[in-house]
Amino acid sequence: MAAIVQPSRPQIAVSAAIFRDGKVLLTRRARSPAKGFYSLPGGRVEFGESLHQALAREIDEETGLDIDIIGLAGWREVLPAAAGAGHYLIMSFAARWVAREPVLNDELDDYRWIAPQALASLGDLKLTGGLEEVIQSARGLIGP
Repeated sequence: MAAIVQPSRPQIAVSAAIFRDGKVLLTRRARSPAKGFYSLPGGRVEFGESLHQALAREIDEETGLDIDIIGLAGWREVLPAAAGAGHYLIMSFAARWVAREPVLNDELDDYRWIAPQALASLGDLKLTGGLEEVIQSARGLIGP
């Protein structure tokens, strides 16, 4: 497999903390970046695409879910850790599950619906940096 050539400038990406019955959807990355880590589903924004359009498209492509986007829950910046690594600005949104069950594409290899309050006790799962803070912020936007 050929190595992925990263752009020489920061890339904008989106992700969603999708809530269903009080639980949030975590997905495990099957490829780099963050292979083997659980995170929120999402991906890069394409040129000319709004953040909401990109988010709805990425969630559909990665999980097959229909969602209702509530609002911006936070952001994080991922700086290149090594030569050839990407630089991303990830805009993370709170969302509600609307319809369909998860059907993962080849970018993901597992998913779990997890109660946000249980995140701290999931010592065996590798979580991406800043994930718990974004989920808590999104939970505040979703409400009880």
